[in-house]
Amino acid sequence: MAEPAAKFLTGSLFGHVTVMSLTASLGLLAIFAVDFIDMIFIAMLGKAELAAAVGYAATILFFTTSFGIGLSIAAGALVARALGQGDAGLAEQRRTNTLVAGTLLSILFAVPVWLHLDFLVGLLGARGDIADLAVGYLQIIVPSLPLLVIGIMAGTILRAHGDARRSMMATIWGGVANAVLDPILIFGLGLDLTGAALASVAARVVMAWAAMVPILRHYGGITVPRPGPMLRDMVPFAAIGVPAILTQLATPVGQAIVTRAMAVYGEAAVAGMAITGRLSMLAFAVIFALSGAVGPILGQNFGARDMERVRGGFRAAIQFSAIVVLGVSALLFVLRAPIADLFAATGITRELVYLFCGPLSLLFFFNGVLFVANAGFNNLGHPFWSTFLNWGRNTIGMVPLVWLGSATMGAAGVLIGQALAGVIFGLLAWGLARRLMQDAPRDVAAAGVSPSEFGRQGRLMSLLHLRR
Repeated sequence: MAEPAAKFLTGSLFGHVTVMSLTASLGLLAIFAVDFIDMIFIAMLGKAELAAAVGYAATILFFTTSFGIGLSIAAGALVARALGQGDAGLAEQRRTNTLVAGTLLSILFAVPVWLHLDFLVGLLGARGDIADLAVGYLQIIVPSLPLLVIGIMAGTILRAHGDARRSMMATIWGGVANAVLDPILIFGLGLDLTGAALASVAARVVMAWAAMVPILRHYGGITVPRPGPMLRDMVPFAAIGVPAILTQLATPVGQAIVTRAMAVYGEAAVAGMAITGRLSMLAFAVIFALSGAVGPILGQNFGARDMERVRGGFRAAIQFSAIVVLGVSALLFVLRAPIADLFAATGITRELVYLFCGPLSLLFFFNGVLFVANAGFNNLGHPFWSTFLNWGRNTIGMVPLVWLGSATMGAAGVLIGQALAGVIFGLLAWGLARRLMQDAPRDVAAAGVSPSEFGRQGRLMSLLHLRR
């Protein structure tokens, strides 16, 4: 089957960013909405320790999911570059090899995590019955990590082909499965956290299936991997994947720091943190989708050596992020009381919900900047810049600010310190990305691209460079 043409090489960049981000976020929104409803169901059970257990477990799950996202970034970048170069055979080869490698690596990653769940949960500060509840929940979900990785990688490959709709539908179908099974298992069968975990596993099965079927039917499918091409592809896959994984793992490490700092203030504070965490994912699903959505746009244009459109895509993504954060933050502020009431939140739990729905949500713009910058670094050959920024934010940036916030403002200060670390490193990422975009013509020249390949676009790129 012939490969469709790379679609991001022409047309409105802001339009491409908007369509890709919104469609990708609808899929994420389906999953995040189910997670949000899970938390509501658990709150309805009237057991604070269950909400706290979910808060601890969510940090571990974030850790494992981030591993899969890092693999998907590498797969999407390689396939997008092949499509931008017009090489259908290379795109097919990379689809196969990255999916096979990603599945095997996810198995190797899931096994030690599952074997050390007691240690990992204890490391976050969980003790006693809450720790046992969190471990029991994770023991069911963690073995299904390979299914999640297949779903995430296949969805990213679909987006690399410009097929945002089918990628979106895969995650939506997973969310539908979870939404249907949640009330049946949690309430109907009285399984509480076990029911929520089983529903999540079923959702991963559905998502993997729904993401793979379009690849098999519409994009030439996958072939039997051959040792030679597999080994050759593993070099660029590792070159992007290793720093991408390290970059993605930085965020759950930072969340673990926040969780442990919050554990000092008791179950109600951890429950509040868990609620705001789920709320942030639901409210800013578009921003979370932005990096994966803009990556294929930058990757295809970089593969085609159209550096003007690479820079334009980056600017469009930043503008889009600002518009989304302003609109969502205004809505959260207006609805802060009903949101807190939805969880019957009182005391410190309610204070944390109000804090997030106020000034802290506005600061999420800088997370969006960091996500967009990461996409630029990964697709333009500087993946370790993403690694440095994300680890810097979640370690040397977050640790002192969270400690200072906790010491001066209590539980609220923990969230404030976390947000301020995002501001500092978001600004740093923005500055580095601008420098990378300005240096892009020299990077292209160093890569051996002759000036004749640009023509009119090269002249326009020079004018744009002067304006910057």
